[in-house]
Amino acid sequence: MHYDAIDNKHGLPNDPFKAIVAPRPIGWISSMAKNGVPNLAPYSFFNAIAERPHYIVIGSSDMKDSLTNIEATGEFVVNLATYELREPMNISSSRVAPDIDEFKLAGLTQAPSRFVTPPRIKESPAALECKLFQIVPLPDDNGDAGQWAIIGRVVGIYIDDRFIHNGRVDTAAMKPIARMGYSEYATVEKAWSMRRPD
Repeated sequence: MHYDAIDNKHGLPNDPFKAIVAPRPIGWISSMAKNGVPNLAPYSFFNAIAERPHYIVIGSSDMKDSLTNIEATGEFVVNLATYELREPMNISSSRVAPDIDEFKLAGLTQAPSRFVTPPRIKESPAALECKLFQIVPLPDDNGDAGQWAIIGRVVGIYIDDRFIHNGRVDTAAMKPIARMGYSEYATVEKAWSMRRPD
């Protein structure tokens, strides 16, 4: 099949776009409202986009609590979602009022960050502490912004020492999960190497 992605008339029961751009890392974002209430939410539109310095991007549809908090405070944390933490991650995606603490809702522990105010997830084996660089509105065909790209600069990195072996992070041992299409996920359990030609 081949179809016009603007009209998006693919004829399938569900939009196949996210099933093609897969697997996508999950940005499990912790933020804090100006009144001090913590927020936790997973985002499947997430990735690293630059190094030296490190930048990440989150795609947000609608003005969600995370976006509101990040815009207000300029800080957030990206926590690694793993297979072991899949159920709490899913619970933290619940649509709840802004005054609900998703850490408590999901049975997770707050751990203090070193360079930003929002806490990281203590149970997660890695976290990126971020400062907001820019929020970019993503307009639709009418010019209305209903989605946003949140670009953050990484200012601090936490890694559980149990996953550092011979000077390298053992990513596969952490079993990070990623989002595919529909309600499907993937788990990284095995790594393989291939060097590009020089």
